[in-house]
Amino acid sequence: MRIIRGKYGRRRFNVPTNISARPTTDFARENIFNVLENMVDFEGLTALDLFAGTGAITFEFLSRECEWVTCVEKAATQYKFIKQVAQQLDIKNISVIKGDVFKFIDTCDRQFDIIFADPPYDLPDFAKVPEKILGSRMLKPGSIVIVEHSKAYDFSSLPHFAEHRVYGSVNFSIFRIP
Repeated sequence: MRIIRGKYGRRRFNVPTNISARPTTDFARENIFNVLENMVDFEGLTALDLFAGTGAITFEFLSRECEWVTCVEKAATQYKFIKQVAQQLDIKNISVIKGDVFKFIDTCDRQFDIIFADPPYDLPDFAKVPEKILGSRMLKPGSIVIVEHSKAYDFSSLPHFAEHRVYGSVNFSIFRIP
């Protein structure tokens, strides 16, 4: 895993071989962060990374000076890897939660400036993820929600849909809360 830019930029970490995640490609990650950098100044923002996988998105947020980042990952291998990288980088402004994302969304009453969700493409309830986030208490005026998905999904009819971006085989739907 490589952190692309920011204060931890160009740092590389060896991902465990038994990882079950499908990490966002460097190409797609770099491009979606370029889009986000044109929307917001990350400094001082709070971010949430759902289905965190290797934590690549989490560490991009932290590297770009987000004030606090919370990430949620169910798999033990990925959870431990995120904790290990955070420790190696001596990061204190992170909360790593091992648990089910749907339960987290249902019970979380904290609000975030940016929410990024990258569910496994074969997740049975994949299509419900954006609706659950958009219907949650985690949003506030000005929040941005990014959902990574395959070309099989079209979320443009959902409330607050702003734009759709495609980078190779990776699709992102972006929502902006007024």
